[in-house]
Amino acid sequence: MSVATTTKAGDTQVTLTGAKIIAAVKQSGVAFIFAVPDIVTSKGLLFPIAADKDLRLVRVCKEDECVGIASGLTYSDKRALILIQYTGFLDSLNAIRAVAVEYKQPIVMMVGLLGHEPDRLPSQSGRYGVRIIEPICDAMGIPHHLISQDADVAKIKPAIDKAYMESSPVALLVGRRPS
Repeated sequence: MSVATTTKAGDTQVTLTGAKIIAAVKQSGVAFIFAVPDIVTSKGLLFPIAADKDLRLVRVCKEDECVGIASGLTYSDKRALILIQYTGFLDSLNAIRAVAVEYKQPIVMMVGLLGHEPDRLPSQSGRYGVRIIEPICDAMGIPHHLISQDADVAKIKPAIDKAYMESSPVALLVGRRPS
């Protein structure tokens, strides 16, 4: 259930709680987080993950490095999550294509949609880069789930479990800054 607060004007403000996302990630058995700092997820996810004793945060220089490392961990029965911004996703398309899609590896990507307007679907965003993420995932056959409010957090564990069960990639699109 989404946590909502009421503003002075009476509008309902939807929230996305980083602690709930982290709990769902941990429930799915993820032990490693590979990340390039990202302004959308840093405060609500990256900083708390860095302080979490149950998760191993590995900071990388480029997003495509995450893909190979996460793939290698699958051979040790370790689960990983890649925490990147959509620009890094776009920059990593060749690695994602080769490793995740063609070699059918369970690459789990949590992609921050920098500049996305949370009241719109990503496909309706005024920002071109955000607008093309879902069509690219569709063209590559990568299942994707929009995580934009607390109610969406329930999608995380089943998506990660399915990726590892079917040895296939998945993209979890973070549509607002987690608090």
